[in-house]
This record gives sequence, C-alpha cells and structure tokens, in this order.
Amino acid sequence: MLHVFATWSPRRWLAAAGGAAVSALLIGLPTDLIPNPVFGRQIEAEWWSMPVLVVTSVLAGLLFATYVRNDASLPEVNDDELDRPAKTGGLGGLISFFAVGCPTCNKVVLLALGTTGALDWFAPAQPILAAVSIVLLVWALRARLRGEVACRIAA
Repeated sequence: MLHVFATWSPRRWLAAAGGAAVSALLIGLPTDLIPNPVFGRQIEAEWWSMPVLVVTSVLAGLLFATYVRNDASLPEVNDDELDRPAKTGGLGGLISFFAVGCPTCNKVVLLALGTTGALDWFAPAQPILAAVSIVLLVWALRARLRGEVACRIAA
C-alpha cells in the first residue's frame, strides 16, 4: 500500500505538507501545545501529547492530500463512497483535539463532568482517546490509499 506514495505528484506532497501544518495549528494552538498568547493551560501537557499532535498532523495531511487530484488533467471522480473516510478522518482529528487538550480547560468536559470528573475520569481516558484518534486516521488513510490502487469497474 505504501507504494502509492511513490506515484504522488509534487502538488499532492505540497497539499500533504499544508494539510499537516494546518492540522497542527488547529489542534496545537487552542490546546496550547504550540505556545501562543491567546490560549493557556491550567495543567501541564502530558509527555505523549506532542508526539500525538505530530502523528495526528502528519496523518491528517496525508489524508487531505488524497482528496487532491494527482494529475490536474484527469477528470474529477464523483463517488459517494469517498465521503466515509473523510468523516472517519474528521472524527479522528476531533478526538485528537480532546485527547491532547487540557482536561480542566475544555468547557465541554467541565460542563459534562465538572472539575473533579475532568481530572478523575477524563484525564486518565485521554491516552485512550489519543490511540483511538490515530487508529481512525490510519483507517481513513488506508481506505483512501486502497481506493487509489483499486481498479474501477465501468457501470
């Protein structure tokens, strides 16, 4: 399956790099893994948060690039089946946001569980959320790459 990457055009690799950078910023800035003056954390990030951010960003960038046509001269493919990996990948990115975020800074978690629940229940579940997010992104990318090498049958 990895041999598909050898067929990618520079346009696709550029899209992958841009998608990875945007993903890193969309997840890293609000969770304060990327230091900035707007957002802050009340609880220090775990040791695994930055590697999860990097892996998530790379996978999201690669997944994004699969939606960019490899050759601009090829006709666009309109296939409803292509939407499922996009939804799965989007869910993986969203779960990653919750996985690396500060448990007591997240308003949704605080409203649902309170401060004690966020620390006692949500914080220990964050590494599991991180693993789930990466698995979802890998599944979505694999589905998209598999679709690139599959032969289409004319209807």
